[in-house]
Amino acid sequence: MEWREAERDWADPVRGETTIPRAFADAASRHADADAQAYKGGVYDRSLVPRALDDAPDGDFASITYAEMAGIVRALAAGFRDLGVVPGDRVGIFANTRMEWAQADFALLSAGAVVTTVYTDSSPRGVATLLGDAGAIGVVVENAALLERVAAVEDDLDLGFAVTIDGVTAEAREELGADVYTLGEVYDRGVGVDGAEFEAWLDARDPGDLASLIYTSGTTGEPKGVELTHWNFKANVDQCRARFGPRPDRETAVIDEDSRLVSFLPLAHVFERLAGHFFTFLSGATVAYAESPDTLREDFSLVRPTAGTSVPRVYEKIYAAIREEASGSRLKERVFEWATGVGRAYHDADDPGLGLRARHRIADRLVFSTVRESLGGEIEYLISGGGSLSPELCRLYHGMGLPILEGYGLTETSPVISANPPEAPRIGTMGPPVIDVETRIDTSATVMGDGEGAGGDRSGEVGELLVRGPNVTRGYWNRPGETRRAFTEDGWFRTGDVVEMDGSGYLVFRERAKQLLVLSTGKNVAPGPIEDAFATEALVEQCMVVGDGRKFVGALIVPDVEAVRAWAREEGVDLPATDEGLCADERVHDRIGDVVARVNEAFEPHERIKQFRLVPDEFTVENDLLTPTMKKKRHNIEKHYDDRIEAIYAEN
Repeated sequence: MEWREAERDWADPVRGETTIPRAFADAASRHADADAQAYKGGVYDRSLVPRALDDAPDGDFASITYAEMAGIVRALAAGFRDLGVVPGDRVGIFANTRMEWAQADFALLSAGAVVTTVYTDSSPRGVATLLGDAGAIGVVVENAALLERVAAVEDDLDLGFAVTIDGVTAEAREELGADVYTLGEVYDRGVGVDGAEFEAWLDARDPGDLASLIYTSGTTGEPKGVELTHWNFKANVDQCRARFGPRPDRETAVIDEDSRLVSFLPLAHVFERLAGHFFTFLSGATVAYAESPDTLREDFSLVRPTAGTSVPRVYEKIYAAIREEASGSRLKERVFEWATGVGRAYHDADDPGLGLRARHRIADRLVFSTVRESLGGEIEYLISGGGSLSPELCRLYHGMGLPILEGYGLTETSPVISANPPEAPRIGTMGPPVIDVETRIDTSATVMGDGEGAGGDRSGEVGELLVRGPNVTRGYWNRPGETRRAFTEDGWFRTGDVVEMDGSGYLVFRERAKQLLVLSTGKNVAPGPIEDAFATEALVEQCMVVGDGRKFVGALIVPDVEAVRAWAREEGVDLPATDEGLCADERVHDRIGDVVARVNEAFEPHERIKQFRLVPDEFTVENDLLTPTMKKKRHNIEKHYDDRIEAIYAEN
């Protein structure tokens, strides 16, 4: 295909082997007067205001240019050096996604530090594990509340300093034995740095130097510190530039200096760190920081982004909110259902006829244009990563004029391995590998039982995906045994994921090898596709499939309580007042049983859900049933609902 050749042949000024801080400095020089960051007022008590920033108006966004951002990064780098940071020191960042996270990251990397990231939902013990395992000599925290969590475990750490992004009281400073500064004070210490001295720091770094330790989420075991070098990250930026950047051959939308994105996923995770941070800044785009995931609609309307990156769970939530708005009356529900059906048919048609085109125009005027406007009105495409996306949901977004391009990767691969190209997307796939990534399918073990894939026949090669390339980690921090096991003898990284590669080189995700269910009958079942099939069902909020070592497939289903109660009102059904009572109600169980039966039709007999239990608590990050990137913590969910799971099988 011509686009594949164009990816490899493009003479892109951004691409090339260098360090992240040098690449950022070059981008800031190229785009000096363009907006780099946009930040919302009335959200934080920023210690950089008024030293380095003007405060933004309450509830609205202000912005700084690349030249201004580069100046802040330079001063902070010098301030961190003045605090004693030397090349190779590990320093943690423990904060929500916000503009200062990005500035501190570039500053620490410029100072030669290795940045280790900590999720804001980490318990004090989790903080001790991540900072202690990394041997961090300092930590940048968001505020006094997170500083308290560090102080609670400081006896387990060897910290020389802590820096708070927001202002901090004298009392809060005294809680930590180490020295405590605000980010504004660090800025003051370095604001007069000599430009030549700063350039010398950048020149002294090598692309092969360690840039960051990012700890795996622990969904399949204890978190491990993944070592990622400057070249690992920069190579992946270059690979994503080839796929999504402004190539001269490209007629589709691109991500470049005219792009605007809203950042809200955890920057502590590798997906946002690369896609919403390194890639976007090195491309000269503008990054606006959402107030919170709960204010996305407001923030999107203010920023009017041209592209977006997120995880499947967020796209599911957005669709659910859109569907809920259409549930005010039976007429509105029918119009919405009709419109989404038209959207699917329009997308699936190779050559829509005059009638379908006319219906699509009506559906667009009645429904789709409103949906697009709710996301700012200027989205050209969305990118999904960090988990598998329901093909049906993806098809709906495409039909509404909001194409989602699904990709795939791992922390250990910096992270992008493959992504759907804008000019040739294929729903239900993760796209072909990006340039300079080699892939191999290990078919030495039978991983999917009898040759039938989840929900349909397989036509391509299936097995564990092995990869190698410049974006692949060199190993795990202080874990030589884990590192050896992660690679084959000839140097291929074992992803642990079962995939199919079709004849055109597109990858289709099947399941994490460790999450495959092995029934007592010997059949293997991939839970992911079954769970994804519920993404567009109005009455179901979440589903988790169970059955490992059991005779048949079961499921825990979280109902969409508001949608269920709306159905009950319409049908004249009087439901219990509590969510627990609703889940125990036989009429609700039977109604959702109809949904399960409909979903089951798409799967092989051994993959179908035979029994299920309704559970009242949504799986969330807060109750520790989801990771910070919204993947299910299966072990935690099974432990939390072990009685419900046992009940599924006790009756049979």
